[in-house]
Amino acid sequence: MAKNRHQPKATQPAAEQDAADSGYHIPVLLHETIKGLNIKPDGIYVDCTFGGGGHSKVVLSHLNNDGRLIAFDQDEDAKQNIPDDSRVTFVPHNFKHLYRFLRLHNITQVDGIMADLGVSSHQFDEGERGFSTRFNANLDMRMDRRQPTTAFDIVNTYSELQLHKLFEQYGEVTNAKTLARSIVQMRNNVSMQTIDGFKNALRELVKGNPKKYFAQVFQALRMEVNDEVGALKDMLSQTTQLLKPGGRLAIISFHSIEDRIVKNFFRRGSFNEPEDNPFTNHPTVSEFTIITKKPVMASDNEAKLNPRSRSAKLRVAEKK
Repeated sequence: MAKNRHQPKATQPAAEQDAADSGYHIPVLLHETIKGLNIKPDGIYVDCTFGGGGHSKVVLSHLNNDGRLIAFDQDEDAKQNIPDDSRVTFVPHNFKHLYRFLRLHNITQVDGIMADLGVSSHQFDEGERGFSTRFNANLDMRMDRRQPTTAFDIVNTYSELQLHKLFEQYGEVTNAKTLARSIVQMRNNVSMQTIDGFKNALRELVKGNPKKYFAQVFQALRMEVNDEVGALKDMLSQTTQLLKPGGRLAIISFHSIEDRIVKNFFRRGSFNEPEDNPFTNHPTVSEFTIITKKPVMASDNEAKLNPRSRSAKLRVAEKK
């Protein structure tokens, strides 16, 4: 790549529009996230969920030739979106290994870290990945296809209690206990290896809107397959030693569990909910100053253009 000087800010609006027009994945809360990161032109930034590269593209438009971007994504499909830019280092692994791979690339501290949690539009639209209820395929749902455990493995091997807690906590499924019991009773006699087979076997258990019901069930399975809660906690725990003082952390979540984890970490430096006891003191030991007092939500216009953004919540904090 030619050593022309990258001029920050000159092409930012164009970069934001270009990123928003991506066919692979429409970045959510794009402008708000970039503003929250408070980007330094010569800084080092990490995009934990590169995906279609939408957020990364705009981060790069703010960086000069001395700036650097480290992009993580465990989905091999994301590699096709890596820009031809010498300032970019792509890491094809889960962001829970953040510290390890930054050290591998001789980086000890960074100026900003961002993550857009959940599933990309591309993953939902690729039927064979098994993320969407719209297509028939194997019940897979692995973001990293190098890992062995699929959604079918969970459905086929988890105990009734494990399935109950899974659907209740991650999917907020109304009849989680009945669903779990039915799966255990039927799985040895009915094939649930495909999406259609799974849905057909459980159709009589559906409560309310079938589309919404199975979306909740699939969400729970996906979060378990990819250990999304565990990975988020691992990543957040590493940010305190990786961010420079004044460095920003911007997290977009789509699930109440994830948003609560981020909120508690920003406020108290832990993932636990405080006891609701007026006689108990809960000292704050957070190493962050909260920038967004309330989570930033998508505007009416963005929600209309990109329905996926309706449940998105952005929280931003600054390292003290």
